[in-house]
Amino acid sequence: MKKTILQFASGIALIGWALIVQADELNLRPGVTDISREVYDLHMLILGICVAIGVVVFGVLFWSVYAHRKSRGQEAAQFHHNTYLEILWTIVPTIILVLMAIPSTQVLIAMYDTGGEDMTVEVRGYQWKWQYKYLDEDYNRTFSFFSNLATPRSQINNRQVKTDTYLLEVDRPLKIPANRKVRFLITAEDVIHAWWVPDFGIKRDAVPGVVNDLWTIVPEPGVYRGQCTELCGKDHGFMPIVVEVLPEAEFDAWYASQASTEVVKAESFGETFTHEQLMAKGEEIYGTYCAACHLADGQGIPPAFPAIAGSAVAMGPRDDHLRLVIDGVAGSAMQAFGKQLDPVELASVVHFQRHSFGNDAGDISQPADVVNLSGGQ
Repeated sequence: MKKTILQFASGIALIGWALIVQADELNLRPGVTDISREVYDLHMLILGICVAIGVVVFGVLFWSVYAHRKSRGQEAAQFHHNTYLEILWTIVPTIILVLMAIPSTQVLIAMYDTGGEDMTVEVRGYQWKWQYKYLDEDYNRTFSFFSNLATPRSQINNRQVKTDTYLLEVDRPLKIPANRKVRFLITAEDVIHAWWVPDFGIKRDAVPGVVNDLWTIVPEPGVYRGQCTELCGKDHGFMPIVVEVLPEAEFDAWYASQASTEVVKAESFGETFTHEQLMAKGEEIYGTYCAACHLADGQGIPPAFPAIAGSAVAMGPRDDHLRLVIDGVAGSAMQAFGKQLDPVELASVVHFQRHSFGNDAGDISQPADVVNLSGGQ
């Protein structure tokens, strides 16, 4: 019996030692914001209380089993209940829960205190990317952009060594200023997603037709990474979040330059592009938005993702092809890209599809054609 107890105690000690050694890997991270640290401290407090309760309860249990074992001549007591004990083990847990609820409620109230923000960003989830839209009228212009996975397909397909930021890198990170309160409006376009940045201690579901909000103040500039934490489809794991926190003056300069860039981009919608320009831009857009389903060689994965190479759409009327990409196909995996891409990008990717993979439609697509088909928007 003593040998068994010794083995059991040794096993518990070994598990405890492993947990201590791996604490940083297994535990919550403290994060970089006040909220994340409050959440971490609350977690450690509640964990400590639960561990203390476990030690007391299991200590009494193991002592009782050992001290009153049959081999020592102990006989089981015969009783049905004890009123005082039942009152005690009802009142004591209630008091413990109330005491735990006080700091929990304080942290929860702070997490939902979204008022007094310095700027607002709309976060909209798509399969499988994020759209960020800056909404503040205090700045000269609102604008939006999409943030897509930037990890090369060669890494995903195990043809290249994976980096430390594998599946956690994007083509355009969200940029926010340090030391300012940023409010996020979280929603989704298609299915339920979840926006989560662990270093900020914030997470909220993105539900179509519903706007949830959260906030953060990040004191230190840096790059912080997160992921979608709601199972949202086949490429759920390819939907990272990257937030770049800039010093306040640097952010203001970036915002001003970005607004100017948006003006120039809008002016380009009326320009005429050459075949070579459209092919170069279209290849870039295709690799970012289309290759995941239709493959880099345009062969697709029929029947869910039809081939573009030699397809009736790519070789058919150009306007029908443009409408398909702009409006998508209801009830299928083909998304509507009219809200995701601007006219230059839409015209380029359609032109690329019609003149690649062995296709040669013999026509050309211009941003003006997209504008006309979109009703001038």
